Amino acid sequence: MVARGECSSEDLVRAHLDRIQAVNPSLNAVVEVRANGALAEAKAQDEAAARGVPRGPLGGLPITIKSSIEVEGLRCEAGSPTRAGIVAHRDAVVVSRLRAAGAIVLGTTNVAEMLMAYSSENPLYGRTNNPWAVDRTPGGSSGGEAAAIAAGCSAGGIGSDAGGSVRVPAHFSGICALKPTPGRIPSTGHRPACLGPFALIGVVGPMARTVDDLDAMFRVIAGDDRVDPAGAPVSIVPYEPHKLASDGSHRVEGLTIGYFESDGRVPVTLETRQAVRAAVDALSASGCRVEPATIDGLDRAREIWGVFFAEIGRLLLSEALHGAETELPILKAYAEERGGRSRDRVPVDASTADSVGVSLSTADFVHAWIERDEIRAKVLRQMESHRVLICPVAAIPAFRHGERSWNIDGQSVSYLDAMSYTQWFNILGNPAVVVPVGRSPEGLPIGVQVVGRPYEEELVIAVARAVEQGCGGYRHPPI
Repeated sequence: MVARGECSSEDLVRAHLDRIQAVNPSLNAVVEVRANGALAEAKAQDEAAARGVPRGPLGGLPITIKSSIEVEGLRCEAGSPTRAGIVAHRDAVVVSRLRAAGAIVLGTTNVAEMLMAYSSENPLYGRTNNPWAVDRTPGGSSGGEAAAIAAGCSAGGIGSDAGGSVRVPAHFSGICALKPTPGRIPSTGHRPACLGPFALIGVVGPMARTVDDLDAMFRVIAGDDRVDPAGAPVSIVPYEPHKLASDGSHRVEGLTIGYFESDGRVPVTLETRQAVRAAVDALSASGCRVEPATIDGLDRAREIWGVFFAEIGRLLLSEALHGAETELPILKAYAEERGGRSRDRVPVDASTADSVGVSLSTADFVHAWIERDEIRAKVLRQMESHRVLICPVAAIPAFRHGERSWNIDGQSVSYLDAMSYTQWFNILGNPAVVVPVGRSPEGLPIGVQVVGRPYEEELVIAVARAVEQGCGGYRHPPI
C-alpha cells in the first residue's frame, strides 16, 4: 500500500504505534518504543518518495526487534539485571540492512532472562502474555517479538534461536518464523554474542505473519558478514520448481518430502499430529510426494544439544550471574533432568560434577563436538532422499504461565522434552520455517516445522508457502 501510494509511511507507523498503545498493557510485549524517531523517519521517507527517491524493498514497513539485538540508541539488556541500562551504540548487521531497505524500527520486545526459557519474563520488564490467551505464554525467548507481531503491533521483526527461540514463539502465537543455517543471516550485534560453541547453534532470524513477509525480510537480511564467525558467502537462489498455478496459488512440484508426527520418544497432542497430517495433505495437493520418514540420530543429537546449550551456557553465564544462572528455567530443568537419569551417554569427569549439573572437562567437550559432526553427517545422508522434513514444533500448544510438565496420552512430558523437536535442528544446523496450521481444543494456534538441508532456506520457504496456502495460515488473535 505504501509502495502504491495508497498509504503514507507516516500514517502506517502512527497506526502501529496506536496499536501498541492499545494492546501492550495486556501483552507487555514491547519494552521500549521510539515513537518520535520512527515518525520522523517515516515522514522523511514520505517526503523523499514524493521527490522520486525510491523507498527500498521494505519501504515504510514498521518493525520491532528482540531486545537482545542491538538497535542504536535503545537498551540491549537481554532481560538481565547484569545488563540493565546498557544502550547500543550501533545497529546489529540485520537491523542496518533492514533500515537500508526502508524498514522503520518502532522499538524492542521482551525476552526471557538471558534468553534461557521457553517463556518470556525477566526481572527488568516482567512477563509477556499470549494474544490468544493472556493466561498463557507466547513462548521464549523471542516471545515479546512473537506476541507483538501476532497482535499487529508491528508488521514483522527479528528474533534469535539457539534451542527453538523463534520457532516455539511462532508456534505458540500463530505466526511464521525462520531459523536459518548458522551464518546465512549475520548474528553480529546479538547479545550475548554468538561465539565459540554458540556460533554453531545460535542464529538470528525473521518473524512475520505470513511466509511471503518472511521471505521478503530474508532476502534483505541474508548474506555474508565477515565479522560473523559462522559467516558464509551464499547467494540467494530462488527454488526453480516453485511455480505459480493458474488460480494464483504456489506449487512445489517434484519433491520427495518426509514427515513424522512424533519422534517415538516424546508424544505430542492429537491436534499436533493432525496439524502435521494437514500439512502433508497440502503438500501432496501441491504436487509433492510425501511419505513417512524415520530419522536416526535425533535422540543423541538432542543430548549433545544439551552439552552445547545448557552445559556450556551455564559455565559462561556463571561468570556474570555468580550462581543465579542455576534458577534460569532451561538450565534448572536441564540440571534436574541430568540429576534424575543416567549420565553415561555424555562422558563426564565425575570429580567435577556439582549440584547444578555436570561440568565438562575439555576432553569431554571435544568428544561431544566430534560426535555432533558425526551425527550431523548421518542425518544429512538420510536427507538425501528427503530434502525436506515436516514435523511438530513442540509436543504442546502454548502453556499456562508457570507450567513445567504435561500429560499426553498418559505419559508425563517434561519442560525440555516438550520442546525437543526444535533443539535437534540447532545442533545439526538445519534451516527450519514454522507456519501456523491447526488449532487446539482451546483455540490456540498450532504450527508445523518445515526443515531443510543447510543453506537451502529458499526451498524451505517455498515448501512452507505451499503449506500455508493449503492450510490457511495466520489468523487474528482474539486480543
